[in-house]
Amino acid sequence: MPELPEVETVRRGLAPVLEGRRIRLATQRRLDLRYPLPERFAERLTGRRIERLDRRAKYILARLEGEEVLLIHLGMSGRFTIHMPAAGGLTPGGFHYAAPDDGAGLGAHDHIVLDMEDGARIVYADHRRFGFMDLIAEAELEANPHLANLGPEPLGNEFSAAVLSERLKGRRAPIKAALLDQRTVAGLGNIYVCEALYRAGISPNRLAASVAGPQRSERLARAIRDVLGDAIAAGGSTLRDYAQTDGELGYFQHSFAVYDRDGVACSKSGCGGTVKRTVQSGRSTYYCPQCQR
Repeated sequence: MPELPEVETVRRGLAPVLEGRRIRLATQRRLDLRYPLPERFAERLTGRRIERLDRRAKYILARLEGEEVLLIHLGMSGRFTIHMPAAGGLTPGGFHYAAPDDGAGLGAHDHIVLDMEDGARIVYADHRRFGFMDLIAEAELEANPHLANLGPEPLGNEFSAAVLSERLKGRRAPIKAALLDQRTVAGLGNIYVCEALYRAGISPNRLAASVAGPQRSERLARAIRDVLGDAIAAGGSTLRDYAQTDGELGYFQHSFAVYDRDGVACSKSGCGGTVKRTVQSGRSTYYCPQCQR
């Protein structure tokens, strides 16, 4: 499942070709993804200008003229590809250039196509169809069931050690489970929670309430921001299906300190411990029992 860094990387890739641009023609090639698409979905998108592209947790929000928002969730295998109206084939390290009328991007799993007025074509493909899209009135966005109970954005100004501490007070769940709860902090997933706890030197088994103190909450809040920032700079992590909008893979998986590194020596200087894997709430947890306390 793409986590916050992967979704933010996709948002940044789409922004130059979507923000401030008008959709000449929207095409839906099926009636549903994970859920049924909104009524008259393609018709309602056609002719609309995309004012701004935002992200909330693991959702991309395309704010349309007319005070409506296209909400996008990538699911496990959803991805966007950008095709530009220029001659040539693949541009190394760049976007896939192809004329919009040559059938590019119309494979069996390419479900949504946005042809823009400037000739760009944006294709959404999802072979597992766990992603979804919805059209929501701007005024109703915060009350939408997908967004209503989300915690603060970990990279936003509303997130701090004090905020994290307040949200952990009295929580009897393990700290890892508390962080995966989207009501605590928005957008965190299994990979980056493991990595952040490792950087902060906090055991994933420790009760969340015991991390609410000023020293641990400060270390953890800083580690969350740092690991997410590093992952975004690396273009996210590619484990199976994820790719950026230019087809490139993310590279942060090469910087994992603990995730998927069971049996590997801890990389912290002087630790001498070994990374272990355990299972919490059905999810793999990777940590160093020597230096994470």
